[in-house]
Amino acid sequence: MADIGDMAGGFPQGGDGGGRTADGVGIRTFPFPVERSVCGVGMQIAPMDPDRTWRADAPLDRVHRIDFHIVMLLDGGPLRHMIDFTEYEATAGDVLWIRPGQVHRFSRDAEYRGTVLAMQPGFLPRATVEATGLYRYDLPPLMRPGPARLAALRAASDQLRREYEDTETLPLSLHTAVLRHTLTAFLLRLAHLAAGSGDAARPAEDSVFTLFREAVERDFATNHSVTAYADALGYSRRTLARVVRAAGGETPKAFIDRRVVLEAKRLLAHTDLPIGRVGAAVGFPDAANFSKFFQQHTDTAPAAFRAEHR
Repeated sequence: MADIGDMAGGFPQGGDGGGRTADGVGIRTFPFPVERSVCGVGMQIAPMDPDRTWRADAPLDRVHRIDFHIVMLLDGGPLRHMIDFTEYEATAGDVLWIRPGQVHRFSRDAEYRGTVLAMQPGFLPRATVEATGLYRYDLPPLMRPGPARLAALRAASDQLRREYEDTETLPLSLHTAVLRHTLTAFLLRLAHLAAGSGDAARPAEDSVFTLFREAVERDFATNHSVTAYADALGYSRRTLARVVRAAGGETPKAFIDRRVVLEAKRLLAHTDLPIGRVGAAVGFPDAANFSKFFQQHTDTAPAAFRAEHR
């Protein structure tokens, strides 16, 4: 049985204990533990072990983040799991989906029973990423499927685990291809659940929005300019504005600012970085400009926000 510290925390053996920060005092980020995957593929799936031990060098009940996806299909509970400033109460039959970069914290006293799936960014092709909404950060991480959907998810999960563990009947290239197809089937069910059965089909221009969203996620700390993103992607500002509004109901600038504010909140709440350095980390070399920006978007000064979340 897999240790939840191995799977959900993403702690590889050796090295620096798995965690990394930009400057040693930020939020610890844990990479996907490739060396623990069967055949080194970009995913893992296994039972969660309720008898796990917390690692002393990087306890999971402290705030951290991962650079890969985690899906927990729970068989036990209740438990509380914090994801980006919200405490989610989950129990048997619920699903928690934590996406790359999200700040989260495990509950020390709860037993995490069920199945945990870890996915490395880049393991699935772009078309699948778009179809399954892998980076729909606007969707809630907690899902409560009804009996029929839960049964279908469990069946898809069981099939994925069987394929993952079968290393004897196929060469590695075919084994990996089968895993990608089986994982896609599971994620399509999960994405349908996350978006809601009545959700309209994603617009045809979703690929443009995906490119924009990926660019913002990569560059928001240094680039706040809509024009710069449009130029880099090869679209006009007008086209980008239309696509972003169709996908999320907001302007490109609002999308960028929302991402900057979220990262600032994470750093203010979960690190001891001085406020000026938090501002610099999200693209504001001048502390006064950062404080003004943050207060405009949250109605709270950075120092007050930090005090409220300590």
